[in-house]
Amino acid sequence: MFGLDPTLLFLLFFCLFAACAFEFVNGFHDTANAVATVIYTHSLKPTQAVVWSGFMNFLGLLTGGVGVTMSIIGLLPTELLMDADVYHSMAMALSLLLSAIMWNLGTWYFGIPASSSHTLIGSIIGIGVGHALLPENSNKGISAINWDKAIEIGQALLLSPLFGFALAIILMYILKKSVKNKEIFKEPKKQSPPPLWIRTILISTCTLVSFFHGRNDGQKGIGLVMVILIAFLPGYFAVNTNLDLAQVQSSLASVKTISAKIDTLPLSEKERESYKKLVKSTSDLDKILVSGVTTATMTTTQKFDVRKAALTINKQSKKLLESESVALSSGDKKILKKATQGDKAPFFSFGSTSSSGIAGVTDFAPAWVMWIIALSLGLGTMVGWRRIVVTIGEKIGKNHLTYAQGASAELIASLTIGLATAYKWPVSTTHVLSSGIAGTMVASRGIKNLQGGTVKSIVLAWVLTLPVTIILSALLFVSFRWIIA
Repeated sequence: MFGLDPTLLFLLFFCLFAACAFEFVNGFHDTANAVATVIYTHSLKPTQAVVWSGFMNFLGLLTGGVGVTMSIIGLLPTELLMDADVYHSMAMALSLLLSAIMWNLGTWYFGIPASSSHTLIGSIIGIGVGHALLPENSNKGISAINWDKAIEIGQALLLSPLFGFALAIILMYILKKSVKNKEIFKEPKKQSPPPLWIRTILISTCTLVSFFHGRNDGQKGIGLVMVILIAFLPGYFAVNTNLDLAQVQSSLASVKTISAKIDTLPLSEKERESYKKLVKSTSDLDKILVSGVTTATMTTTQKFDVRKAALTINKQSKKLLESESVALSSGDKKILKKATQGDKAPFFSFGSTSSSGIAGVTDFAPAWVMWIIALSLGLGTMVGWRRIVVTIGEKIGKNHLTYAQGASAELIASLTIGLATAYKWPVSTTHVLSSGIAGTMVASRGIKNLQGGTVKSIVLAWVLTLPVTIILSALLFVSFRWIIA
């Protein structure tokens, strides 16, 4: 099947199963972020809450597009996704999956609200570090890692919890000053549901967090599956086989026209290098497309070449568009951005999703990938909720979570995650919500209202996740490469 020998075929299906397992673990690891408040306040019974949350996660993922997916894949060194040796690709996929799943399960077992986003991104960076440690790459060092993308994602992961913490304090202050009915600021009554209007608010915020969690976190599973498919079956998945090559050629013509207008004299040395790479990759892609090939007749080598050229064009054009030294009119910049990065994705996009412009060459996910990850995330959300719900409800603050605190934290979390998804940034639902709850606790009775032990555990997991998963993933990758060498 697919031209793979039985061993590789088995490993392919194993890796796909492991990717679904990661997303399943992501579902029950992050379940508390959506259902903690409605369960803890008795607004919904646990079964009702997790089933509803699972469905909204499922719906959110199916409508979320692939922007975050491509941000995740973009962290990997290009050479790793261009390696013709399938066994090397297998080592990459297994290392990435195993390190991510091991850390996720460990933190879940101890009831620590750790971040699946940090886990996956640390594992991907670890692959890049491991790749740099290989003897054949000693001259390159860690420069092969897409550090620009890593820094951009790192900033989003760092700032989003702080953003959630600050907004939660502000929102709680506004509620205290404006809401006359003080019922919403009381702790939940044991086994007694809150008034209907409070239940409606809490269920609504639970729905929003679940939906936006699916739109953001769910795409990480899609990214994992696409990495696996590109690694094992580049002839089928290196480029979008449903691509409209006429549209790509039209976009390429726009890139050539606009790039020809750029005056290179004011550019810095690095910017000139970016310009040279852009022009060369544009020419390389044009040569392949004008030869009359189609996605059906392209060889695997040609698909690799097309993929590499498209990725380079998008990366270098983005750098030039962000430079103040590039003297282009706003109209020309819009044309270049549209030709390379495509139109802004619609809010809802069911089924097989891909970008437009030259980005559409590489930024895509088949419908079946989205469905299996959506199902894995939705089903995972329906189990394993109890450990972290207790942490969220009782152990972050010295006082139990009130109705207002739960609703405020979830409203801020959904807003933060929604904005991050719109800008294609992967963020941590766990840390955004946990920091939001901490913010509401501080707003109620000051910083002394936080439980130091729990906060330290969450912060420790936040700090340790990246270095631990980077080291673990790098060691696994180097070990697997040594075994198969």
